[in-house]
Amino acid sequence: MKGWFRLKKVVSREEALSHLKEGQTIMIGGFLAVGTPETLVDGIIEKRIGNLTVINNDTAFVDKGTGKLVVNKLIKKFIGSHIGTNPETGKQMNAGEIEVELIPQGTLAERIRSAGVGFGGFLTPTGLGTVVEKGKQKIEIDGKTYLLELPLRAEVALLKAAKADEFGNLIYRRLARNFNPMMAMAADLVIVEADEIVPTGSLDPDEIVTPGIFVDMIVKG
Repeated sequence: MKGWFRLKKVVSREEALSHLKEGQTIMIGGFLAVGTPETLVDGIIEKRIGNLTVINNDTAFVDKGTGKLVVNKLIKKFIGSHIGTNPETGKQMNAGEIEVELIPQGTLAERIRSAGVGFGGFLTPTGLGTVVEKGKQKIEIDGKTYLLELPLRAEVALLKAAKADEFGNLIYRRLARNFNPMMAMAADLVIVEADEIVPTGSLDPDEIVTPGIFVDMIVKG
């Protein structure tokens, strides 16, 4: 159940991390670690919360972002669009230590968005004739063939914002916005690490990207 009824959602990192459990499916914002909540990722490593299925655009680098979870062998399965910038991911994949599901980046974004807005899926020609189509339903419309891609949802989303008010209205900084807004709508529990936390009502409504209705907890980054 979403925490929309809580007017103040600021909690300690310890309290936020107490909701993360072994074996969960977790979305993590970020693109090559830009827009990734590093404080929360470090907390997962400190608590050794493992056997995770992680949804993120990429596995960043060995010392940044989701890549740190790979290095510490806390990920059972990774779902994202590429792993090329983190050689440790490829090494573990080839050794059978981690399962990797690669999804075209646009498809990944749209699958997450579909979960957030309540779509049952969408049709795309992307991936036809490649390994991407394996096991997926094909639908023909007006003589053209499409793959049916299903929504992608998580139990928890860990996000990064530049600024949040106490209700959880969020502002992102430039490219750090990336996957964070759509992930905020596609998880049962949404935890945000914010660089700055301000009183509710002090943000310019025109600058708010993610409304606080989607946010359950806020941690000072």
